[in-house]
Amino acid sequence: MADFPLHTADSAPEAAQANLKAAEKKMGFLPNIFAKMAEAPTLLDAYMTLDGIYAKTSLSPVEQQAALLAISADNHCAFCVAAHTGGIKQAGADDEIVKDLRDRKTPNDDKLAAVTRFARHLNAQRGWAEQAELDAFLEAGFTHQQVLELVIACALKTLSNYTNHLAGTPLNEELRPLAWEAPTS
Repeated sequence: MADFPLHTADSAPEAAQANLKAAEKKMGFLPNIFAKMAEAPTLLDAYMTLDGIYAKTSLSPVEQQAALLAISADNHCAFCVAAHTGGIKQAGADDEIVKDLRDRKTPNDDKLAAVTRFARHLNAQRGWAEQAELDAFLEAGFTHQQVLELVIACALKTLSNYTNHLAGTPLNEELRPLAWEAPTS
């Protein structure tokens, strides 16, 4: 695996510095995923822009984070599972839902079960959703708009999960209490 730099706002290419400073100000620390993405400022900008767009979807904050957490767990991305564990807790999900998602199980909540099942299916099928899965998502009370909004979740996790896999992103100290280990099987 290549040794990708773990940038700071000062060591990053100039085109990435403003995004890194904004992320650090917003979060109170610089997530290492952004420090790695900074090597390619356009990747960092793409992720941060798309993340801002995803936050505006019609999915609730808990539904948004549930989809991201489920996809990250399925993609065995330890960094993103920890990060989205914090995100979904901050959005108001209870501990049982968080545990189920981290364990790659279906949450005991009809709406979140539908979101995570469809997000996982969409991710696994690379967008070639089976009609029965699409119908089940819609029958759970979601819309065609929300089907397409979950494409954004898959795109976000492709950007971050792949980056973490390639760059070997270490977990920030701030995220260590939320650490997760990918299953070996």
